[in-house]
Amino acid sequence: MKILGIDPGFAITGYSVITYEGNKFKLIESGAVNTSKDMPFEDRLACIYDKVTDLIKEYSPDYISVEELFFNNNVTTAIGVAQGRGAVLIAASKNKVPIFEYTPLQVKQAVVGYGRADKKQVSQMVKAILNLDAVPKLDDITDSMAVGICHAHSYNVLSRGLK
Repeated sequence: MKILGIDPGFAITGYSVITYEGNKFKLIESGAVNTSKDMPFEDRLACIYDKVTDLIKEYSPDYISVEELFFNNNVTTAIGVAQGRGAVLIAASKNKVPIFEYTPLQVKQAVVGYGRADKKQVSQMVKAILNLDAVPKLDDITDSMAVGICHAHSYNVLSRGLK
């Protein structure tokens, strides 16, 4: 199975394309969509939509796995991130790729085995699972890998009929 993992945002949207076959993961591509605060907001969203659409066309993922919105206090930032998520979801829908969404707690549980794991623990497990030489410099990229891994583990469980 090929998964496009997305950690949505409006300034930085992390993405990764991973495969999962025979209980083995392989990283195909990863990176980030960076948008400038000087761009009109609608152009930032269009940039995210266009990049996700390009990734779908280039890699033909079977599934898109997206992290659900989580925020503490900054509602303004949360609204922007939600709109960035919307651009990702529309790109997936328009290209007919099934979308699966996971909370940060679910992602951490799937990757580390503990829903309250910290960023460092998640990063180290992503590095080990994907057999990377180093942890990506941007947390957004690491998080996109983690959400992709989460989907592979979750889908594996669902496809066996377990709950």
